[in-house]
Amino acid sequence: MAMATLLETCRVLPPPTAELTVPLTFFDIRWIHFHPIRRLLFYDYPCSKEHFLDTLVPKLKQSLSLTLKHYLPLAGNLLYPLNIDDEKPVFRYVAGDSVSLTIAESSNGFDELVGNHARDADQFYDFVPEMPPVKLDEPNYKIVPVIALQVTLFPDSGICIGFANHHSIGDASSIVGFIRAWASITQHGGDDEFILTKQGDSSLPIFDRSVIKDPNGIDSIYWKVIRETPLKSSSFPLPTNRVRATFILHRADIKKLKDLVWAKKPGLVHVSSFVVTTSYVWTCFAKSGEELVADDVLEFFGFAVDTRARVDPPVPANYFGNCFGYGIAKIEHIKLVGEEGFVIAAEAIAEDIKNRVNNKDQVLKGAENWLSEFEKLSQVRILGVSGSPKFDLCSADFGWGRAKKLEVLSIDGENYSMSLCKSADSEGGLEIGLSLPKERMEAFAAIFADGLR
Repeated sequence: MAMATLLETCRVLPPPTAELTVPLTFFDIRWIHFHPIRRLLFYDYPCSKEHFLDTLVPKLKQSLSLTLKHYLPLAGNLLYPLNIDDEKPVFRYVAGDSVSLTIAESSNGFDELVGNHARDADQFYDFVPEMPPVKLDEPNYKIVPVIALQVTLFPDSGICIGFANHHSIGDASSIVGFIRAWASITQHGGDDEFILTKQGDSSLPIFDRSVIKDPNGIDSIYWKVIRETPLKSSSFPLPTNRVRATFILHRADIKKLKDLVWAKKPGLVHVSSFVVTTSYVWTCFAKSGEELVADDVLEFFGFAVDTRARVDPPVPANYFGNCFGYGIAKIEHIKLVGEEGFVIAAEAIAEDIKNRVNNKDQVLKGAENWLSEFEKLSQVRILGVSGSPKFDLCSADFGWGRAKKLEVLSIDGENYSMSLCKSADSEGGLEIGLSLPKERMEAFAAIFADGLR
């Protein structure tokens, strides 16, 4: 298998600007030990190596510098205190801080990589940068870089933008905002457009932590637990022993699934595209397992919930950081894989959204216990979901059009997860990414296709 060839590694600095220190809220602290979030955007853009190196790369560096001016914490680091008794971690940007940018070239088949069929998961790590290691440059802190970027050329075929970020710096909404800003500034040759158009419905990012209310001091509760675990540098989970594949639910499929739920559960509210898509994938996934599972074993489905508009008072849409809770559904194995499994799953997910997720009094209830709840969830049979069609990352247009494919590499972890985004090829459709062992993927694909018939 051809590898990516490294052409250059450089550091990109924002224009000279004032220093900035931003505290971590409880939403951020809980992700300090989590693996980096790794994503790839593939663009169908045939260009020569000469044009890439002489024109595109300088433009991307220049626009990245300008983008970092608006997203300063990304150019900085997480400062992790070594003497942990008296202080908590912070994000800090000081003059000279920068982001690592790798430029590479690959002779891998572009069309093969952006296909939907099962492909070896390991090869995708050629296109995403390793996070720079944790450093001990200062006596009182470990210095933790929060983002790394890579741009890979497939000569005369396309370009891949790969990015890895520390989860504590920001959630999907925040990181997607940053990538879209970088794309807009690259496309327009400056940041006027980005500042004026207010990128979709949110303007420049805000880092003001006072918008996050924490009267019960959950940040201190979390920090007491988090600091017990030593901080270490991240690495790729290779070999993954997995294949990646993409499944598409077209608008007509989604309508059919909704009609099926409504026929059996006419009173159910919140039967959204998200609900029927995730329920359908969850049931197919449960049926695809080889191992024998006792009938009464509980199967869990977990999903992140952006709480910005769901708390009182609401948090501004352009708040940069983490701001999400989670939804959870659980069903006995025998019911989930049974004939009515899909409808039962849809009801369980829809009910959790109605009663907890969309309820301002409930969405953050019990947040002080989230760390121990997550610990328990890592021990059970669970399928998670990464990303949301609401944050349309593929719309990040660097001047090369809409991205042809999004691959979320972070779903290669030990627990199984699916990625979810708007479909590039099917208007109103959704694209589901999965990373599974080869045999299980084959079983899943057959069950998925069969169920839609």
